[in-house]
Amino acid sequence: MIYLTAITCLAVGVVVGVLFASKLNIGPSRLKELENQISTLKENHDEYRDSVSDHFSMTAELVQHMTESYKEVYQHLASGAQDLCSNEVASKLLPAETDAVFDANGSTEETGGLIPPKDYATKQSPKQKGALSEEFGLERTKPVSEEEIPIQSAK
Repeated sequence: MIYLTAITCLAVGVVVGVLFASKLNIGPSRLKELENQISTLKENHDEYRDSVSDHFSMTAELVQHMTESYKEVYQHLASGAQDLCSNEVASKLLPAETDAVFDANGSTEETGGLIPPKDYATKQSPKQKGALSEEFGLERTKPVSEEEIPIQSAK
């Protein structure tokens, strides 16, 4: 009787296993399908990365071209101001140097004496606390004891 029960359980287990495996669809065809899907996604990702790279490369070229065009227009305006206006007016309008506007290292004399604002407050002495110090602008006071507090009488 025990042998018959064991064989029956084994047969039921095999049938349930086959049905369960067919429901999960874990066959060689499903694995091949998933591999194809992964390779397709990788190809799409690579194409996307290439298109993003091409886009930014083209953008950089266009910005460079725009900068060169702007410089040419500025040089044209500067030369026109030199030719058509008096020297005093032309020097106020546009500098005659070709890259005067595009040079970043101008001195304060060239910028008309303007100095950019500082992002810090200057100190009067090295021992002075800076503006970002926790104690800046606060005076130390002596703690007040209870004896020194005046008592007001109730009227």
